[in-house]
Amino acid sequence: MGHWIPVTWLSFGIDHALWGMNAFGYHLTNILLHAANAALVCLLALRLLRLGLTTASPRAISLGAVVAALFFAVHPLRVESVAWITERRDVLSALFYLLTVLAYLKACAADGPSRRRWYLASIAAYALGLLSKSLIMSLPFVLLVLDVYPLRRARASWRRVLLEKLPYLLLAIAAAAISLLVVIAKVGLTSPSAYPPTARAAMALYSLVFYLWKTLVPLLLSPMYELPARVELTSLRFLAPAVFAVGLTVGLLLARRSWPAALAVWLVYGLTLAPVSGIVHNGPQLVADRYSYLSCLGIAVLVGAGIAATVSSAAVTGPVRAGAVLAGFAWIVGLAALTFQQLPVWRDADEIWRRGLDVDPDCAFCHGQTGALAGNRGDLGSAIAHFERVVALRPGNVHHRRNLGLALLKAGRPAEATAQFERILAREPTDAETRTRLGLALAKQGKLGEASREFERASRDDPRHVGALTQLGVSLIELGRSAEAIPYLEKAVSLDPASGLARGALARARSAPAR
Repeated sequence: MGHWIPVTWLSFGIDHALWGMNAFGYHLTNILLHAANAALVCLLALRLLRLGLTTASPRAISLGAVVAALFFAVHPLRVESVAWITERRDVLSALFYLLTVLAYLKACAADGPSRRRWYLASIAAYALGLLSKSLIMSLPFVLLVLDVYPLRRARASWRRVLLEKLPYLLLAIAAAAISLLVVIAKVGLTSPSAYPPTARAAMALYSLVFYLWKTLVPLLLSPMYELPARVELTSLRFLAPAVFAVGLTVGLLLARRSWPAALAVWLVYGLTLAPVSGIVHNGPQLVADRYSYLSCLGIAVLVGAGIAATVSSAAVTGPVRAGAVLAGFAWIVGLAALTFQQLPVWRDADEIWRRGLDVDPDCAFCHGQTGALAGNRGDLGSAIAHFERVVALRPGNVHHRRNLGLALLKAGRPAEATAQFERILAREPTDAETRTRLGLALAKQGKLGEASREFERASRDDPRHVGALTQLGVSLIELGRSAEAIPYLEKAVSLDPASGLARGALARARSAPAR
């Protein structure tokens, strides 16, 4: 499926050994991993706030760390990564990511053998994280940001700081290379001609603003934010986020001396998002809630820092301080309520795509998935309606036109199916599967001669296509040419001995009287 995640697969294997195919156990593992991540976020926030807020009281820092952890844990953007069992790779890689950073901070604070042990533990945790999901490949650069702020280690010896990152960087490069090769081999990358560099820049800048906005205002969340057929930096949808992202970056750079934490968070946020920002892209999505699982971690820490700074400030009065704390926890309660509302979306596929269409009625991918579900249930009328909508929204999408043609064929509308199949073959003349379906549509209209020619062409384009060989044999039998049918049917049976249709047709051809 385009992923290389051996440690995640191992976790699924352990689940299967314990629970079989009972979904409860798999969900339980995801929830336990997420709970562990929340605890690690609290520890990490505690460490970072101590480094960054040197004048804050221990009580204020503890409160800020708890707020950061809760903000991270109960946010509705986490639902996709936790409730969707397949996204185990998010919560598992995040566990090792957080352990990597915590061990690294321990190593930076230690000396001698203890420092070496923590350093090696950090590298080991990072390797396991990359084997869980390669999305964390940008972590070496995140550690460099931490070296500048809040650790302030970079001034002393850049050479030492950079050499420390070399093992992390080599692991990241290896994981990135393997992941890229797997994606190219299994699912392919998004076409660079359809989405040139300017479009990729627009997608990257859009993602920077999207996750920030959804973290602050998590409304209208969807399982699918579809990649538009065209992305243009000059369109308002992409130009406004681009201007905002560039303006915010410039503003934070100018304010780096007075507020270094904000710039550090923004850099870590951008670095963590970079692998899924659209610069290298595959899949139908422009953005996805799951990509926020780690990227928005710094924002949670910044929220906790705000609470800690407010509580510690001598300039803030008692009532204002209490109000800020209450407002912070009220916000967290509100996030938890939104999370509770988001959970039912992930109960089954119908709810997922219904929600996608509620948020974006013109989501072609959502229409396609809804149509496929309807077709599997035998609701061909609904399936055809959704596939027709997909074709109208994305006329160049051959995959959904195939689905429409097949649904029309199953619904007993072969003439309409023929038109769809012919349009596909005009673009992809060697598509043996579609040509076989065209032959079936023609046969259902009584055009056996034309159908046999299509089946013959399909079997030439793909000599191992059992369906084309079988249907060619059947059509030849119907045309009274049983002897000609036998070689095709024998080949079909040799390729697929379990095919009842091919075996039955071969028996008919052999028993037919000679002409």
